[in-house]
Amino acid sequence: MSDSFVRAAVACACLALLGACAVETASRVETAPESSPAAATANPAPTEYGSFTADQLFQAISGELSAQRGDLETAAEFYFDLARETRDPGVVERAVQFASAVGDGRRLLELGLLWAEVAPDAPEPHLLLAFQLLEAGRPGQALSHMEQVLEAGGNFEFSILASAAGNMESGERSELIASLRSLKSRYPEHGSIRLALVQLLAQNRQFEAALAEFAEIGDRLEPNPELTQLQAQLHQSANDNAGALAALRAGTERFPDDRGLRLNYARLLLQERQLGAAREQFRILTTQAPQDWEILLSAGLLDLEMENYASAIGIFERMLAARQNEDDSHFYIGYARQQLGEIDAAIGNFRQVRQGVENFLPAQQQATRLAVQLGRFEEAHDWLAGLSRGSSRLEIQFIAMESAILLQEGHPRRALELLGRALNRYPNHADLLFSRVFAHDSLDDLAGAEADLRQIIRMQPKNARALNHLGYMLADRSERHAEALALIERAIAVEPDDPAIIDSLGWAQYKLGMLDEALENLRRAYAAFPDHEVAAHLGEVLWMLGQHAEAERVWAEALAETPQSEYVLPTMERLKGGE
Repeated sequence: MSDSFVRAAVACACLALLGACAVETASRVETAPESSPAAATANPAPTEYGSFTADQLFQAISGELSAQRGDLETAAEFYFDLARETRDPGVVERAVQFASAVGDGRRLLELGLLWAEVAPDAPEPHLLLAFQLLEAGRPGQALSHMEQVLEAGGNFEFSILASAAGNMESGERSELIASLRSLKSRYPEHGSIRLALVQLLAQNRQFEAALAEFAEIGDRLEPNPELTQLQAQLHQSANDNAGALAALRAGTERFPDDRGLRLNYARLLLQERQLGAAREQFRILTTQAPQDWEILLSAGLLDLEMENYASAIGIFERMLAARQNEDDSHFYIGYARQQLGEIDAAIGNFRQVRQGVENFLPAQQQATRLAVQLGRFEEAHDWLAGLSRGSSRLEIQFIAMESAILLQEGHPRRALELLGRALNRYPNHADLLFSRVFAHDSLDDLAGAEADLRQIIRMQPKNARALNHLGYMLADRSERHAEALALIERAIAVEPDDPAIIDSLGWAQYKLGMLDEALENLRRAYAAFPDHEVAAHLGEVLWMLGQHAEAERVWAEALAETPQSEYVLPTMERLKGGE
């Protein structure tokens, strides 16, 4: 607290205490003589003093002097004792000021109760008590004092009650709601009582009742954006997004310059997939706040979703020019240019996304994929090698990524060569070995894949992924079914709830003629992970058990999600071909 504030407080207190609160001592205190400077300037009338003792006067002066020195704690202590001793309303009020200045909630509560006793018709004591009880988490008791503020002719913003009631149990809050309903009937024009009732009903998840109360607020509260937001939230909570949109639409018409309201309207339009209407709201927002980069980013992303690629590029280039969200802007410009067929430019943008940001790896992956699609293999590799120079972790990550892209784009031998060179640099690195397994798989090189998987298992005997991959491969692509089952059982001992391993277990059991066990495990796998490959396996076992209708249903479910399934369609053709 500043010295000037303290001096002002002391001056006010002395005037209030020594001028208005009458003080009677053993001898009467006279006014200043005419010749004194005070008399010459103020010329006060003689003042009558009441019934303070000399000790009490000394205590008051000591408190003011403590305040003047900046020792508000001591001043608060002097006045707290003096207030309880004198029970004088002026002294109590001054004690409240000091207790408030030092944030002494316990004393404020006690002083509030005392003040209400000595000044029963004043609203201020009940106002103080209401705030203190709210702060203490006792909203039920606070409400009775709020009511007394109104009865004493004062005013109170009842909507703050909702903040204090946020952590209450539903039953306790229901009692508050009942009290507010009663209070509303006695003060029907007091809009904040109705608003508090709306808020508490919403907290109790009584959204329809809250909306009904909100409708009654009418002209009792001046319309404002916050009320519009509350109305929209109530509609959304009641699963009435149409009502929320109507409220927000009306709000943006009434308060066209309120960006928060318009932004919520735009976001709800997006949620409801009304993309054109949402884009119009973002257009208005970007006009109102051309340097609000978060809004501009949202507008650009919406343009991408609506395939307005040229518009999106324009927005993100504005952000680049302002040096805002540069990495995201390069990433999204790259995506837009890729969609427009501007592949070289897209690669350039993707490659400008810097290390350390969220989109760095996806950007490098996409740039590499595009370069591979253009046949620029060496350029793609050299770029990644340059980025990862000095970081073996990043180099290995990039090699795995590059090999996966080469496989996806139909270049398995290039992937195999890349991984062979990498494994010369990093012998027996498990991740690189696993990447090479996929290259062997794509070339139908069972022996090569098995050799790499067994090397991983030798190094990491509890590597469930390697155990499962080798077990499933042997079950599906060889006659070594017993060996496959043993490997998969080792995997499931490590990861007993992994649906992929459970599927492998069921498939190996099926290959060994253990149909009942296979059915049980494949049902478990499909329930946890309804993938079309699992569906193909489950359907096949059901079919072999004569449960054709259920097999057809499982396959139909899978084809509804993956119409061209490379697992389900061949299985159905193989099993039903003779029908």
